[in-house]
Amino acid sequence: MEAEQKLQQMQMIEQNLQQTIMQKQQLQAQMIELESALTELQKTKKSYKIVGNIMIAAEKEELTKDLTSKKEIVDIRVKSIEKQEQRLKEKAETLRKEIMKELKKE
Repeated sequence: MEAEQKLQQMQMIEQNLQQTIMQKQQLQAQMIELESALTELQKTKKSYKIVGNIMIAAEKEELTKDLTSKKEIVDIRVKSIEKQEQRLKEKAETLRKEIMKELKKE
């Protein structure tokens, strides 16, 4: 493969990496929100949740279970994205080395 093609491929990988990092940041923000909600929920006796455009009373235990479940799902997604991010970084590094090797030949 030519250096030019490898360079284009590397640029695509870099773009994918940027998108992956953005997704991870969004999920991490969700995780912080969920953790904050769970912390606040422990401090209160009454609990509410938003359904559509209204806020309704909710059982504290039920709400805690729901938020904990959502947190676990987000955590799994973050870990999956971190693995994807690592693979992309490795591919980019391999391509970078190949490109440098080809450029040194010329």
